[in-house]
Amino acid sequence: MGDAVGQVLSPAIGVAVSPIPLIAVVLMLATPKGRANGLAFTAGWIVALAAGVALLVTVGAGGGADDGEGGKSAEWTYWIKLGIAVLFLFLAAKQWHDRPASGQEPELPSWMRTIDRFTPAKSAGLAFLLAIVNPKNLALVVAAGVSIAGAATDTGARVAAGAVFVAVGSLCTAVPLGVYLVGGAGAARTLDGWKTWMARHNGAIMAVLFLVLGVKSLGDAISGLTS
Repeated sequence: MGDAVGQVLSPAIGVAVSPIPLIAVVLMLATPKGRANGLAFTAGWIVALAAGVALLVTVGAGGGADDGEGGKSAEWTYWIKLGIAVLFLFLAAKQWHDRPASGQEPELPSWMRTIDRFTPAKSAGLAFLLAIVNPKNLALVVAAGVSIAGAATDTGARVAAGAVFVAVGSLCTAVPLGVYLVGGAGAARTLDGWKTWMARHNGAIMAVLFLVLGVKSLGDAISGLTS
């Protein structure tokens, strides 16, 4: 089980370091329906990650991800990691190239201007899209699912590793929600500071994150394919 948990920590942290969902939930919490929408968004995020990683673990296990020689994962799992590494390195270069110039205000998605009109159902749906459909998180969920299926040979270990992935990957929504619920009068000021900082440095944060994840996935793939 320990190996499976270790395998999912880096993709889980990659999901957790997500400026856009953090900004989205902070904006939701500042609206009249902030509590309901924030709870719905966080619940939708958790359910989406759990469903995604469960599906990928099931598919990976069914495909023999743990059938490699000498206790290793199957060779095809390392080719998937290699593909993910190439994707992340490309995204790192793109994010760095597209980051705002010094002094330039970053542009946020246009849908953020309509968050004050969101319902809990729409908030949960948005969380699902941001958690699973965007390429970065989808690649990380695939990486986590394949890693769990290849490293854990019993159901209990797979469930535990999947739970760790979901728990860590949900920090970007759960932490702001927790601050809002227990932070009292100073919560709004704290969250607004987080939102402003993350929006301003989103490009650089994501470029560094993609670079680290890409190098990590590349190292895992090369190690697995050559050993």
